[in-house]
Amino acid sequence: MDLKTALLIVQIILAIVMVVVLLMQAKGSTLGGLFGGSDSSVYRTRRGFEKTLFQFTIGLSIVFFLIALISSIVI
Repeated sequence: MDLKTALLIVQIILAIVMVVVLLMQAKGSTLGGLFGGSDSSVYRTRRGFEKTLFQFTIGLSIVFFLIALISSIVI
């Protein structure tokens, strides 16, 4: 397996994991809340697992972006 194939496989796996993590975050939201129109205008802080999941999503998206950037340079 060469570098191109390995990068593409890693990118596909990261994309699938990112979709799953994003869907886990939107679990408590209503359909209107997903598109910006929420029922309440109260700001809530993230705590516990929700905060960890949010930070993991940020890290995962950064890694996905870097792999995509490296992949576009290599290919």
